[in-house]
Amino acid sequence: MAARPASSPDSPPLAKPGMTIVRMLVFLVLVGFLAFVLYRQITPAFLANPGLNGLILGVLLIAVLLAFGQVTRLFRETRYVNAVAAGEKPKDRPVLLAPLVPALEARREGVTLTGTRALLDTTAARLDEGREILRYSAGILILLGLLGTFWGLIETLSAVGSVIGGMRGGGDAAVMFDELKSGLAVPLSGIGLAFSASLFGLASSLVIGFLDLQAGQAQARFHNELEDWLISGEEQAVVSAARPAPAHDPAVARELQAAVERLSGVIAEGGGGRAATQAMTNLAEGIQGLVQHMRAEQQMIRDWVEAQAARERELKLVLDRIAREKAE
Repeated sequence: MAARPASSPDSPPLAKPGMTIVRMLVFLVLVGFLAFVLYRQITPAFLANPGLNGLILGVLLIAVLLAFGQVTRLFRETRYVNAVAAGEKPKDRPVLLAPLVPALEARREGVTLTGTRALLDTTAARLDEGREILRYSAGILILLGLLGTFWGLIETLSAVGSVIGGMRGGGDAAVMFDELKSGLAVPLSGIGLAFSASLFGLASSLVIGFLDLQAGQAQARFHNELEDWLISGEEQAVVSAARPAPAHDPAVARELQAAVERLSGVIAEGGGGRAATQAMTNLAEGIQGLVQHMRAEQQMIRDWVEAQAARERELKLVLDRIAREKAE
């Protein structure tokens, strides 16, 4: 695990999915308005087979509730993460983020636990699993529409066969035409059954497809923002934690600069060899002192990194113990 800077309470890391709820409601209002405008055309289609069409609308209603449930359950998880980021201790435990509770509590202390990416993948799998029923509902609506189509076609073919078999040959053409016209009333009603079920099934699947798309976008945004808060910038944090800024000794730097200036002055004045040698000696002594100082700083950094690693191991053991106690 690596040390990370704490987030500011004024900027919550996760945004609430309120805008997604608004888009879903607006879409449903538009669908309802369209159904109201086409009320006279939809009513006969619905009455062609009220039982099957009512079943399709019932499945549509359940799927709509499931779609809103997939989005609204993110409010609790978002509220929990934002409370943790603000330094609070929320009472409500998350459901989707249950495996990430130790990582979230550690992140509140400015620490990123190892294995957080694997836990994020588990959370993504949970989010995707929650939408399986919604996708299955969209498929069920299409299958119900196809069921009505085949049902109506079977009735149409049976009625047409009965009409053709009941016609008497050798009679008056006008009488035969009247019999054919009256006999085709049942096949035409079967065609209405077939197309009405397909109409309601495909339209309902279209509605659920849009709602599923909005739910998927809300869940993806939730997961991406959570990942950004827990993971992004980890490499920079590791570098800054393992390599603090060195503090150079001003006295050594000034001494080295003075030696360089004396050597430059002797060369510029064309002085004797003794003066140049003395200036070179002073410069070498200054460089040697700077090297010794840098070695001392490197040793200090190594000691600090070892102490930091030991502290992080102890903190990980404490967090693991806390997680085991909560699990028990």
